[in-house]
Amino acid sequence: MTAYVLRHGETAWSRDRRHTGRTDVPLLESGRERARAAGALIAGLHPGPFAAVRTSPLVRASETAALAGFPDAVPDDRLREWDYGEHEGRTTDAIHEADPTWFLWEHGAAGGEDAAAVGARVDDLLADVRAVDGDVLLVAHSHLLRVLAARWLGLPPTDGAMFVLDPAGVGVLGAEHDRPALLHWNLVSTTVAP
Repeated sequence: MTAYVLRHGETAWSRDRRHTGRTDVPLLESGRERARAAGALIAGLHPGPFAAVRTSPLVRASETAALAGFPDAVPDDRLREWDYGEHEGRTTDAIHEADPTWFLWEHGAAGGEDAAAVGARVDDLLADVRAVDGDVLLVAHSHLLRVLAARWLGLPPTDGAMFVLDPAGVGVLGAEHDRPALLHWNLVSTTVAP
């Protein structure tokens, strides 16, 4: 069983590097173009149908799924982005003005989630995903998918900090010799200008 992941396309907030958790921000036209291109990239990696396709219910992810060729993706609340609480809509630079030592992966978000909470949500999702007979596609958000990659590999949720994933980036999580492995990460289509 292999899990393919797709981060949603670019939004105004992701372009401006604002923490976008629960706010339902739409895709930019550039994000729509990259979502379509990501669909072609995924088709090249996995030419057959997926056993299951799930998406975050937020519009930026569900629209990305549809544009990538998966309009029937099933919404799953466990794929929602990290709840940034008081940091929602703010950039890391703005947060550092008040607290220069703040690091999301270590400190979490005041009034929102920390890495352990996101990790628990992802662990629940992965238990269901691993029970699917066949390959799965998950369409969601940067930080959530980074935690998912860490947990797939058996790493602590905070190690998601090491797995940067660009808008419309694709990853493939599988196994080598029956051990979880990162097969591909942050693949982006070169058919659309960045």
